[in-house]
This record gives sequence, structure tokens and C-alpha cells, in this order.
Amino acid sequence: MICIFARPYDYTFLSPQHTALVIIDMQRDFLEPGGFATLLGNSVEILNPIVPVIQRLLLYYRHHGLTVIHTQEGHKTDLSDCPLSKRLRGGLTLGIGDQGPMGRILVLGEAGNAIIEPLTPLPGEIVISKPGKGAFYHTLLHETLQQRGITHLIFAGVTTEVCVASTIREANDRGYECLLIEDATESYFPSFKHATVEMIVAQGGIFGWATRSECFFAGMSNCSDSHALHL
Repeated sequence: MICIFARPYDYTFLSPQHTALVIIDMQRDFLEPGGFATLLGNSVEILNPIVPVIQRLLLYYRHHGLTVIHTQEGHKTDLSDCPLSKRLRGGLTLGIGDQGPMGRILVLGEAGNAIIEPLTPLPGEIVISKPGKGAFYHTLLHETLQQRGITHLIFAGVTTEVCVASTIREANDRGYECLLIEDATESYFPSFKHATVEMIVAQGGIFGWATRSECFFAGMSNCSDSHALHL
């Protein structure tokens, strides 16, 4: 049994093989100046500190041959999977599907839709392209996790209160045990992040658990499952 110090109480699982690292929407459009987030009026610099934390989590999972899931929010080139309400919301001068500084905004295959270079998926790693905020909506994420025997999900990415929280709620409804790494997620609005984390762990962990990366690695360092964590 692996035990990680977390809120509201310790997060436990039998084997790392039954966990997956889920990295939500670390896309250029959301993290780099000139992307969609900038067009929305956000200061993307606030997200920068989580990148090295996620890098460390990603390298750990890669090193030990564990399941990694990358997600990216994006739409087909004809926008057939993008509701008109989503396209029109906000009354933006440049919105979804329009030509922006990094190509067509939130369209799959465009430069801005790519995952940032420090976290670029390796060949063979799972990338879930999602048309909604939650990663289970209109995707094969659940089926993919079931095929691999995954029961526990370790979450990182952006933004805490939107796509990360939406996916955690969806995962919780499907029976997954969810752990959010607090210093590996961020919001353009720090108060939103704080409120979201507190909602996740409230009422005995109504949606899941939360911890910091140092607690996660401390717990994993005590793992004695040499088969799961081959070096």
C-alpha cells in the first residue's frame, strides 16, 4: 500500500501501475504571450511556476514506465464539434476558429493548440483531444483508462477551476480516485484556484484529494513495488 500525505486525509493505492498522470491543457494558447489567453485579457506569466513541477512529475512517470495522459482542448477544422454558444460567448473580437497570432484559435493542429515544448508528448504517449472543458466529454478517455486498469488519477495542468476541476468532477462520477497536485495547477485568478481546491477536498473529499508535489514524491519514494517502478 502506497500512502501519500494529502487533504482531507491520506491518499492511498496498491500499485503505481493503476495510476495515471493526467496533464490538462498545457497548450501554447493558454500559457504563452500572444495566445488565446492573452487575447482574453489574462496575464499568462502567473502560470509559469507550475511548468517545472509538471516536468518533474512527467519525468517520474516516464522513467518508471507509468501511464501518462495529455489533454488538449481543441476543435475540428470545420468547428462541427464546437457549439455556437461556445463560439459566441464573450463577444470577442477574435474567438474560436478565428485567425490569431498562433494560427486559428483552439483548432486542432494549429500552432497555438500545441502543448508547450517543455511538456511535449513523446511518441506513444496518450493525447486526448477534447472539444469541451472536461476530458471525458466526447472522448475515449474512460475507455482508455479502463483498458489499462487505471483506478487512481494524479492531476496537473490548467486552469484549476475550469478544465481541471471539470475533469476531476467527471472522473469522480466514474469512480476514479482523484489527487490534485496543488503546485502543479494554476489559475489566472489565484482566488479561483484556492476556492476550487477547497471545494475538491471539502466534506471528506467530495471530489478527491489535494497535496503538494513534495508530499507526492515522498510517498512514492517508499514504494516497494519493484515491478511497477522498474529502473
